[in-house]
Amino acid sequence: HTPPQSRSALTPQRPQDKTTSDEYRQAVSSSEGGVLRHHPKSFSAFGFGASEGSTLTSQSSRRGSQINVNVAPSQPMLEALSDTPEIRKYKKKFSSDILCAALWGVNLLIGTENGLMLLDRSGQGKVYTLISRRRFQQMEVLEGQNILVTISGKKNKIRVYYLSWLNNKIFKKDQNDRRNGWVNVGELEGCVHFKIVKYEKIKFLVIALQESIEIYAWAPKPYHKFMAFKSFTDLVHKPLIVDLTVEEGQRLKVLYGSRHGFHGIDVDEMLAYDLYIPTHTQGTILPHTIVILPDTNGMELLCCYDNEGVYVNSSGRVTKNVVLQWGEMPTSVAYISTGQIMGWGNKAIEIRAAETGHLDGVFMHKKAQKLKFLCERNDKVFFSSMRSGSSCQIYFMTLNKPGLANW
Repeated sequence: HTPPQSRSALTPQRPQDKTTSDEYRQAVSSSEGGVLRHHPKSFSAFGFGASEGSTLTSQSSRRGSQINVNVAPSQPMLEALSDTPEIRKYKKKFSSDILCAALWGVNLLIGTENGLMLLDRSGQGKVYTLISRRRFQQMEVLEGQNILVTISGKKNKIRVYYLSWLNNKIFKKDQNDRRNGWVNVGELEGCVHFKIVKYEKIKFLVIALQESIEIYAWAPKPYHKFMAFKSFTDLVHKPLIVDLTVEEGQRLKVLYGSRHGFHGIDVDEMLAYDLYIPTHTQGTILPHTIVILPDTNGMELLCCYDNEGVYVNSSGRVTKNVVLQWGEMPTSVAYISTGQIMGWGNKAIEIRAAETGHLDGVFMHKKAQKLKFLCERNDKVFFSSMRSGSSCQIYFMTLNKPGLANW
């Protein structure tokens, strides 16, 4: 892997580790290359449940890599097969594209091109239509505030729905109480992405618009709404994804990705700067996500774009001589609260350690298909197929089962 260089790095980047893509190829090249478990109809798993000394490992040097895979699983390894992560599929087929989802208790709110639905996971999997003829692009539930925050509608507004109002719609109560069920945040239109960040008792709503970034803060009762906090206009690069970090519990910094790279804004000083600008790519990039690595005082980041991920700090200095490299260009990338990062490609789902980029396991598709990450909580990850033909479906994966400490 050719080492990329960043104009924002304070020191020249060292040669990058090339083992991650080799790991992927080794893991999926044959069924002898790891532990294979068949999942009905859709997926096959490689590399999971291995005991210590028999997992997919790599030894890297400046000149190349050597991958060691145990092709004769030990008895503990075979016993661990029952602990391989599982992927299951809901029976319900959706006729319009699923764009987003959020857990509300144990149930799943689903945003589509044509409305908002609720999947009852506590019962028989019944689906309720809550709002029709409205496009829902992104959503997040804040149960403590009784709200669902969304980017929705033709003008991509930030609209907040009250969960109690949605609950009444499920039980057919107050059908005419339409106006009191939601409120728009400010007069914002053309919203691209938002992130809710909790800091002590404050909840910040960071919003990327087409040419600016807005920060709102939640005001509790008697206001009970998001109120304007900071605004950053005249940005050099148009934001596509956005996040917020709190360095050492004190300094707020906005982080965002654009078609040209990753950038930061010091909130107190109102100073914009570059975090990482890849120079080895031709043309523009597609930023996937910005991971604020745990236990780093909000200062260590993993910036994922195209089929790579780079490790930098919140000041723009490259911190690791490792590039996380996916085996193929993913359609979705997401950080999971188990400390892993997942990439959904057309041929496989890869699961990697976020702090090192090392490959933990691979789910191979039985047939090529596009998948989209929806949401996650604890050890549950929800994703959907992207509509091909007449319908799409929702899958969920259970990760953190007993015996998976050493995947």
